[in-house]
Amino acid sequence: MPFTAFKTPDPYKYLNGFNSYHETEAIPGALPIAQNSPQKPPYGLYTEKLSGTAFTAPRATNKQTWLYRILPAASHTPFIPVSAAYGGCPAPSMYQFHQIPNQLRWDPFDLDESADFIQGLHMIAGAGNASIRNGLGIYAFAAGKDMDRRGAFYNADGDWLIVLQDGEMDVQTELGRLYIRPNEILILPRGIRFRVSLPAGPIRGYVLEISTTGHFELPELGPIGSNCLANPRDFQVPIATFISTPPDPPNSYTITCKFNGGLFTATQPHTPFDVVAWHGTYYPMKYDLGRFNTIGSISYDHPDPSVFTVLTAHSSTPGTAIVDFAIFPPRWSVAEDTFRPPWFHRNNMSEFMGLLSGLYDGKTSGGFKPGGASLHNIAAGHGPDAGTHEKASEDPLKPTKVGEGAMAFMFESCFMVGVTEWGLRTCRKIQEDYNTESWGRLKRNFSPPEGKWGEDESGDRLVVTV
Repeated sequence: MPFTAFKTPDPYKYLNGFNSYHETEAIPGALPIAQNSPQKPPYGLYTEKLSGTAFTAPRATNKQTWLYRILPAASHTPFIPVSAAYGGCPAPSMYQFHQIPNQLRWDPFDLDESADFIQGLHMIAGAGNASIRNGLGIYAFAAGKDMDRRGAFYNADGDWLIVLQDGEMDVQTELGRLYIRPNEILILPRGIRFRVSLPAGPIRGYVLEISTTGHFELPELGPIGSNCLANPRDFQVPIATFISTPPDPPNSYTITCKFNGGLFTATQPHTPFDVVAWHGTYYPMKYDLGRFNTIGSISYDHPDPSVFTVLTAHSSTPGTAIVDFAIFPPRWSVAEDTFRPPWFHRNNMSEFMGLLSGLYDGKTSGGFKPGGASLHNIAAGHGPDAGTHEKASEDPLKPTKVGEGAMAFMFESCFMVGVTEWGLRTCRKIQEDYNTESWGRLKRNFSPPEGKWGEDESGDRLVVTV
């Protein structure tokens, strides 16, 4: 099925296309014709340019959008810092991480019905530094109430990839509205103001933040050809929708900004959601993970998990990502004479995994649960748990549907990912027995031919007999 069978219909219409040049107007004639900044824009609007790259970035990677709005975003009081405890968002000390070589796994994170989306956001792990645009952050969020209808939030530190695990999100952005349901992801580029309301009760999920000069991109397909994995046409972009209110008393709207890990607020007498028309290449998007066209082996062995990459953020090293976003959806497994689950491996990259639904085929013991997570850092050995390995080693190798009703994801990064104090201790979700439960029961199956030489611990040879 090339889509997800959602329980709730989407109330909004969208434009389609990843990296396409889009234009949209809520009032016919609001977009200027053949120019960006006329002396007098239509209907008395203000022109505002929103840049996602340097002005001089190559045409193929340049991201910018022209907004035509009732009042510009510059019209607000000075920003002032707010308490570091606000909503669990860390202060600039967020970049002080616990670097741990151990395999880690978390039980599902608690719902917090007293928090809105920003108040319920907690950093689990990360690396680098937003101030020099070379880092990433991994968050869990849990919320039970709408954000203030007279408020908006924007992130100056980087782009957000929001992976919703439970509940539904109605996201109002400057450029229009998007409705997000489980199995959908939302990309919110740096600087775009938004507000989240919860039409179906509490929500829970994950956020990946990239603090780089680049943005999320589709991976190159190489020998795969011109289609498959995530297809550009399946990304949905909002159409212009605006609020028009008379000037309100001062301080009637609050803008909250995340800047180098700290939070700052300013006030203004006008709504931030007053963009009547826009055109450009810099915008929020959503994507249904059920539309991902999975690639796999149809002979023997199975390819690297990079074939499951939905989005990537490039580093300065060709072929190496600051982070890849990969998913493991339902799929057919048919490989002959092959151990079909993920093999044991030690990776040059860090792997943070989360589970949206069902049972992940590499961890069938049940310890990896929807709403939970795991982290296998650089060079940390990991792979299928003992029960999965034993079963897969004996299974009849007939065509099998893997992961029905399941969806797991991975943030794979070239950075050594550190864990925050919240992720390590405060959340109280770390599974202390993860390593033992997963691999402590692995059996020694080695059975060499009689008379073959081995070595003892001193380096002397000895005869091993069966």
